[in-house]
Amino acid sequence: MSNTLEFLMQNLRKRRIEKVLVENDLYLLWKDGMEARLPYFDLRDACPCALCVNELTGEKILKSSDIRQDIQPSRSEFVGNYALRFYWNDGHDSGIYNFRMLRELCEHTLSKS
Repeated sequence: MSNTLEFLMQNLRKRRIEKVLVENDLYLLWKDGMEARLPYFDLRDACPCALCVNELTGEKILKSSDIRQDIQPSRSEFVGNYALRFYWNDGHDSGIYNFRMLRELCEHTLSKS
């Protein structure tokens, strides 16, 4: 394995999720030590599924104003070793949030605070 590829693999492993807590918001602790809390409203608003985002243009279809203020997951699950899936209390359940997307949401949330 080349040094560059080995370096990339080590960085990917560090950016994996270490711990997930689903409470009043989504708490994520990453293997590199980064931790963040993501509000459920923001997660639902960022849903990447084809019902919420136009598959061809990438344009957001879901209107933030259509999301319930009390949105929360009824349950959640890991999808393989790369994503989380939420079953929302509004009946929506087709969004798969890959770890890269969750990491970007965490970084964005932390940059706002």
